[in-house]
Amino acid sequence: MNIGETIRNYRLHRGMSQGDIEKRTGLLRCYLSRVENGHTIPSLDTLAKIAGAMELPLSQFFSESAHSNGSKALPQLSDDEVRFLTQIRRYSAGLNDSDRKLVLAMVKKMAATAAR
Repeated sequence: MNIGETIRNYRLHRGMSQGDIEKRTGLLRCYLSRVENGHTIPSLDTLAKIAGAMELPLSQFFSESAHSNGSKALPQLSDDEVRFLTQIRRYSAGLNDSDRKLVLAMVKKMAATAAR
């Protein structure tokens, strides 16, 4: 999945320039160019800003329709799921490998219990 290419496709489809996105988000045009050309990978928070500027739900960047090259796409995520995963990413950044494994084991256990 090339998120930069996906962003560019949506931006062009909406008839917007990188400057339009810059005005709505405060992100520099040169940064947007680097993202679209695959030189920089934006954080989920930055993707949310870009999606908001284009009046799209963040989950749209990860939907099946965003992938035209036939590659296996990620399942479509709801905005709530994206927000949840963003929080997990933010709070887990400071965890060591052992703690990450523990958190993952807890989530697996909770999911197995909920599925019953």
